[in-house]
Amino acid sequence: MKTKILIPLAGVALFCACKGGGSSAASADSDTTTRVNAAVSNLKSDSARGAQTVKTAQSIQAAPKLVKTASMHFKVKDVQQTSNQIAALTANCNGTVMYHTINSVVGDSTTIRKTDDSLLKITVYNSTADMTVRIPSANVESFVTQVAQMGLVVNSLKFEINDKTFDYLSTRLKLKNQQERKDNGESGSANLKDPDNMLNYKNHLVDQQISNLKTDDSVKNAVIALNFYQNNAVHKESIANPDLSAYNLPLSNRMGTSIKNGWSVFINIMVELANLWVLAPIGGLVWLVVRYFNRRKKAVEVAKG
Repeated sequence: MKTKILIPLAGVALFCACKGGGSSAASADSDTTTRVNAAVSNLKSDSARGAQTVKTAQSIQAAPKLVKTASMHFKVKDVQQTSNQIAALTANCNGTVMYHTINSVVGDSTTIRKTDDSLLKITVYNSTADMTVRIPSANVESFVTQVAQMGLVVNSLKFEINDKTFDYLSTRLKLKNQQERKDNGESGSANLKDPDNMLNYKNHLVDQQISNLKTDDSVKNAVIALNFYQNNAVHKESIANPDLSAYNLPLSNRMGTSIKNGWSVFINIMVELANLWVLAPIGGLVWLVVRYFNRRKKAVEVAKG
């Protein structure tokens, strides 16, 4: 009897065990499917990002970042006049004069006396000028050609094109990766929750953005450095004589003045003598005393002889 009861119970237990095993297998299969789907999703995401990166690179390469620069050293007829012409040409080309200086150095100087109160000063000047202009890249060749025609002699001319396409692409892709990292909350080795780290991270992004903006500006506008000079210029001018002793009246005026001054001196002497009238009686008294003693001395000598 007991055997008949145990057989159905064993069958029920075996059925339950088989059902439980099937549930565990189904659970394992579900976890595996989830992981596979996640991996496929990640692969698709990476593939999409890779495709976007390639697309971004292709769009930048389609419009290369070419930076044009030029420099010129040349001789002109007149530095000031050429400076004005270059400034006008820059404005016509929608450019900007960024730097402009003119230097005139005195080479030698001499002074020649013309009259008593005037001198002829002769000075040799050496004049040079430096200019830095920004011209739209499309107008660079035309601008350089026209400036070269202003010179008498072109001593040196340098035109250079630097390809910044890959540098620009590298910075742009790094910015994109860093932005995605920030959006996904990936901090990596740096703790972006720390205020200092976050500030450094943001400043780094700003530096990269500014770098690309500078590249864009350099692509749109070329920088041209100009240095020009002219032959030594001789300048003549009449100046006043700084020696005050050279300033005198005409001869007739000086003679008349001398006579007046002589008469004035004579009168002054007579006035001074008049102020000395007291010396006359004193001198007379002294003379009488001396004469008295001389006569007395002679009388004594006669009496003894």
